[in-house]
Amino acid sequence: MSTSKPVSTETSASSMKMFQAMVGIGVLCALLIVVTYEGTLPRVERLKAEALEKAIFKVIPGTTQTKAYKADANGSFSPLGEKEDADQVVYAGFDDQGNLMGIAVEGSGQGYADILRVLYGYNPETQKIVGFYVLESKETPGLGDKIEKDPRFLANFEALDVSLTGDFSAIQNTVTTVKNGKKTNPWEVDGITGATISSRAIGNILGTSTQEWIPVLYKNKDVFKAD
Repeated sequence: MSTSKPVSTETSASSMKMFQAMVGIGVLCALLIVVTYEGTLPRVERLKAEALEKAIFKVIPGTTQTKAYKADANGSFSPLGEKEDADQVVYAGFDDQGNLMGIAVEGSGQGYADILRVLYGYNPETQKIVGFYVLESKETPGLGDKIEKDPRFLANFEALDVSLTGDFSAIQNTVTTVKNGKKTNPWEVDGITGATISSRAIGNILGTSTQEWIPVLYKNKDVFKAD
């Protein structure tokens, strides 16, 4: 008949000290993470804001000043306060004389690797997309990231047609990506060979976003003013 040996006091004390040390290290690491996050957050937010502002200038040619507008549930727009947050925001771009040059809109959707975030510029007078910029992408370097760098692909967005129907209630033709070299219509995006999924994703993002935003933006075009 076997008998169990009691655990020694020394072993219990040693285990307790090890446990306390592990808990202490865990708490310290968590504290360091929180402190680092809180300390760097303002700088991260500032850099994001600066990057967004630069992107707005890129997607709306001729812009020298910008102004943010928030959208409400009724499809109306009003200026966004300096320290105000809103779920749906667009950015109007103006020239030195205060003329509206276009409106920048964010869009997002699934790419090949992850979610893609883009910014595009819309000119309500010509009813065209006049600029495009990738805000966030994790697409494959050398392939999918061509959506950010390929001059021929980016040329799609210098005058991409998003004309409205006669009553201005909807897009006449949905933006869509076609195979490289097969573009025949002004609302089509000429895709990239070797980056088919990524370039198709851009067409899908713009197709969905413009259907939602363009009719509302056109309807409110007189609301967007420099001051």
